Parts: sequence; C-alpha cells; structure tokens
Amino acid sequence: MKILSVNAGSSSLKYQLFEMPEEKVLISGYFEKIGLEDSFWTTKVNGEKIKGAKFLKNHKDAVEVLLDELIDNEVVKSLDEIKAVGHRVLHGGEKYSDSVLITDEVIEDIKSLTKLGPLHHPGNLAGIESLKEVLPNVPMVAVYDTAFHQTMPKENFMYPVPYEWYLNYGVRKYGFHGTSHKYITETMKEKLGKDNVNLIICHIGSGASISAVKDGKCYDTTMGITPLDGLMMGTRSGSIDPSILEYVCKESGKSISDITNELNKKSGLLGISGFSDSRDVENAAAANDERAILALQMYNNRVAKYIADYYIELEGNVDAIIFTAGVGENGTDARSEIIKKLNCIGIKLNEEENSKIASYKDIHEGIISSKDSKVEVWVVPTNEELMIIRDTYKFVK
Repeated sequence: MKILSVNAGSSSLKYQLFEMPEEKVLISGYFEKIGLEDSFWTTKVNGEKIKGAKFLKNHKDAVEVLLDELIDNEVVKSLDEIKAVGHRVLHGGEKYSDSVLITDEVIEDIKSLTKLGPLHHPGNLAGIESLKEVLPNVPMVAVYDTAFHQTMPKENFMYPVPYEWYLNYGVRKYGFHGTSHKYITETMKEKLGKDNVNLIICHIGSGASISAVKDGKCYDTTMGITPLDGLMMGTRSGSIDPSILEYVCKESGKSISDITNELNKKSGLLGISGFSDSRDVENAAAANDERAILALQMYNNRVAKYIADYYIELEGNVDAIIFTAGVGENGTDARSEIIKKLNCIGIKLNEEENSKIASYKDIHEGIISSKDSKVEVWVVPTNEELMIIRDTYKFVK
C-alpha cells in the first residue's frame, strides 16, 4: 500500500511516498520558494538527487509537479495507487489529542486555529486543499504537532496569568514537535523493553524543544502557546522577559507585530552571532569569533538547564536522555558541552562514543554516556515523516 506524507509550509512543501507496511521510502522531495519567480525543487529517488525549477505560483502548482514526479520516475503507474495522504498540521488546540481523518469540520477547525499558528497553518491548509482537489476520493489524515503533548497535567500546561485568558482565549502551553517526540518515545519503548518509560527528549535543531515523558506520556515540554517559547533556537529567542516587548516597541517605534516577527526570525543564534545554522556558528567560534562563542554558550546553557529542570520534575526517575534532530544527532561538541554541565547531577559522557555518532558517519545512534552515569544518554535519529505515515496507515489498513 502506497501512502504519501506531506509537510507544507508557507512557501515550501516536503513529501515522501512510502510502501506500507514495509515502511520503505520510494521517493521524496522538497519544494522551495513557492510563490516566487525562482521556485525550485529537489527529488530523491533510487539514491539519486534530481533538481527542477520553474515558477510555482502556489501550492497547487507544487502538488501537480509532485504527482508528475511520481509518474515520471515510475514510482506509481497511476495515481490510484496512492491509498492515503498524511498531512503534518501545526496546531490542534485542545480539541485534538491524536491524529484524525480530515473532514470539512477538521478543515474548519484548522482555519479557526490559524490565530494560534499564523506562520504555519496557511501552508498546511494549502497543502491539504490542493491534494484534496487532485485526489478527491483519497482519505487524508491530519497529524498534529501538538497532539502528543495533550497528556500534560494542568499544572504544567497552565500559565500563571489571569484564568480568564485560558477560558476565553485558550492561553496555555500546547507544545510542538510532538510527532518527533512521539516517534522517539515509541522507539525508546522498544529499545528499553518497557512501555512506562520516563524520558527527557531533546529535539534540538534549527527549531528546538525538550519534553519530559512520564510513564510513556508527555508530562511537560518547553514550547508554549506557539513555537516561540522555551529554548533559544536558530532564529527564535525562546523564553524572555515579556516586558521586553513593550519596552522595545516604545524605544524603537516598532509595532508589537514587528517585534514578534524579530523574535521569531531574527533572534536566537542568528540574533547573537549573525548565523542561524549551528554549523556556521561553530565554524565562526572555532575562528575565535566572540559573538559566535557567546551564542553557543547561551544555547548549550539553556538546553542543560531544561534537562536539569525536567530531571527534578521527574524526581530523578529517568530511564534515558535522548538527543535527536539536527544538532542532537550531529552536534558532537554541543552534546559534550551540554552533558559536562550536568556532571553535577551524576550525568556523565563517554567522549569516545560521543565522537563516533552522527548522521554523516557510519554510526547514527547509540549510547554516549559513561558506565558510571546516573542516566543513560542516547543519540537516536528522529523520523517525523515515518510517524505521520504510521498514524495515517492506522486509518486505512
């Protein structure tokens, strides 16, 4: 059975076609700069990368090229072979605690939640509506970034603000990267041979979040009502004193929207160092760039603080700490610096094992903690697309 996973952003669209239940990737692709004159895409099939370019005025154009790529590369003979489509959707609010078949009601809910996901939902909706138009009889599933975190207890998802804000406006912590955190949780259940796992999952990349998993369910997480909360990231500030916003508005004459945009797109590693990609920051730091060194120190400090926070929140009953996503899977130096800061609570690193593991090396996962570490520390690659496919497959198998 062939199932398509789609992750549509505001000007991008990623996809993978899987053969299920074998979980085999048949083709994948990434469309960029949708809506701009210099739109382009990359297709990966049979180990080969194929590039294409033409003006894609909207997501419907991208979807048409996507489906042509499936036929032209002989991955399918007919579009009738596609039995389902799984869509990544950013925000499910409080209503959706799991993936769901997409109906007219679900689409209306996604539209109504755009106020909580203004940067992501327009692209998510465009991907859904474009594929529904081309494949009207194919079941489609919404896989929500927030769903995994809906098991958080109220004391962890509430903010200490007027209670009416929660009742009237839905102001609370929702959490994101849930598909990744769910995938890592399910993977670690298998690796550790138990369902009631207690984990600290560090999904750290350009976007970054950490979750505390208690008895196999999300107990707390760093991102909040939007993905701007929590950790310092590639371009996002993470948690800051909220009074900064009013102060900078008054001092600069900028609007609250301007400042929020700068906190989302011009802060984090980029704001401090001038580089948003951690590899560029590390290269600059190696050349003694003071701002790059500062950015890395700030980034690693914040990750270590949240790990320690969640270690206490789980009362020291932690089966494993897991590093995943771009920096987590590849940042040997970052992992080393973060774990060194946790030596005081008995978490220790095996430097030799740590140095061996990265997605660009022969070894992609494994344990990087020393034998006398209080908690095992793992590196495990995430696979959000596979989690989308698995959730979608449940509805159609």
